Amino acid sequence: MSAVNVRSAAGTTKARLAVQVIGPLAVRQGNRVLTSRELGGPRQRQILEILLLQLGTPVSKHRLVDLLWGGRAPAAALTTLESYVSVLRRHLQPGECRSGPLKTTNGGYVMDASMVELDLSRFDRLLEAARQAAAPEAHSLLRRALDMASAPLLGDEPDSEWLECQRNAYTARVTEARVLSAETGLELGRCPESVAQARRVLAGDPLHERAWTVLVLGLERSGRHVEGLQEYDRCRRILGEELGCAPAPAVQAAYGRMLQATATTGSELGLALSALLVLHGPCGDTEWLPGAPPPLAREEAATVLQAFLGRTLAPAG
Repeated sequence: MSAVNVRSAAGTTKARLAVQVIGPLAVRQGNRVLTSRELGGPRQRQILEILLLQLGTPVSKHRLVDLLWGGRAPAAALTTLESYVSVLRRHLQPGECRSGPLKTTNGGYVMDASMVELDLSRFDRLLEAARQAAAPEAHSLLRRALDMASAPLLGDEPDSEWLECQRNAYTARVTEARVLSAETGLELGRCPESVAQARRVLAGDPLHERAWTVLVLGLERSGRHVEGLQEYDRCRRILGEELGCAPAPAVQAAYGRMLQATATTGSELGLALSALLVLHGPCGDTEWLPGAPPPLAREEAATVLQAFLGRTLAPAG
């Protein structure tokens, strides 16, 4: 993270802050680095964090009081807030008074977006650019974005109501970037990478249908059919129990293809799946895979399936 100078419309040079809010808060101005402890007490730091997460948007003094104290604001809260901001300014922009990035507006304060390079804003720009780009460029942009998003938002700040909302929004954007990365990776044939990304999304959100689609399709295209069938069954159970819906049509189609492919392997599992397809599957009376042995007769299929279940469910020893 580095700070640079930017030129204003009037042609003068403004000192620009480089700020990190992904992970622990850190502020850099040239060679000068301020950590959260060096910005003042907890209240001063929280004021800065609130303004940074609303970069370029004024926040009223009354709103800041509500966020900082909730329903327990002291009688002199506005005066106390103004003193906190004064202390924060001295730490953040010494010698600049009101000409630095922390500015006073009508009834509130704002961090001047033209004077602050915020890592969260850079992440958002990469994500938005990836949404508009073709798969190869989008995948590259998303990898850069996800490399940045490897830590929680304001990781050294204790939990609070205002921060929880911001963290939830940030987590949702990181999840969106991860799903887009998995989808573009699948489009580019990077199936193992896409499968790994989809699993990571589902670990945090087991109801994410797009992630299930990438996972099952990625396993199918990788030739990992038995694993794909297992994940399809897990997807079907979770979505059915939690949402009352079936997997997406693309996932169901992949399931049918993997069933057929596994059923034609000649293995014991393949014979059992072949029997299931004949009795209950999506292709019992339809076309079989080209070049595959003809399907079992229904009577033979029932016998094969009963024998397989008998061997599988028989107690050991």
